[in-house]
Amino acid sequence: MTISLLILALVAAIGPAAAGAVVATRRRVVVVTVEGTSMVPTYRPGDRLLVRRCGLGGVSRGQAVVVLRPDLVTGWQVAGRSGGRPGDSQWFVKRAAGLPGDPVPSAGGPDAVVPPDHLYLLGDNPVSEDSRKWGWCPADRVVGVVVRALGG
Repeated sequence: MTISLLILALVAAIGPAAAGAVVATRRRVVVVTVEGTSMVPTYRPGDRLLVRRCGLGGVSRGQAVVVLRPDLVTGWQVAGRSGGRPGDSQWFVKRAAGLPGDPVPSAGGPDAVVPPDHLYLLGDNPVSEDSRKWGWCPADRVVGVVVRALGG
């Protein structure tokens, strides 16, 4: 069923106001399923997370964030927001360890700071593919912040 037919069926079933609310909510939140162990012990494979869509301005230091994963060859330097449908392994869940201007001693020496329009990301598990491997995450790769775990 195409999206337009699905929306028409939704409007017929629950009314236009309720259908509009569903569509608006989908633009603001998404449910993501955790794959991998980079956020253990906080989140485990199979956990489902409620994510509020936002840009860099909606991210606070220490929050768990969802970002478009880096390209395995070129890293974060892939132009645009390629990939990224919920549940398709194109998203990473990581911790925002550094915001623009924050010092990050583990990244290039004691004077290293997060550049403008970037994040420094770390997994909660010390064995994680994160900014230690991929470098600074560009702001345009941010999908949103984790609001809460919904369970597995």
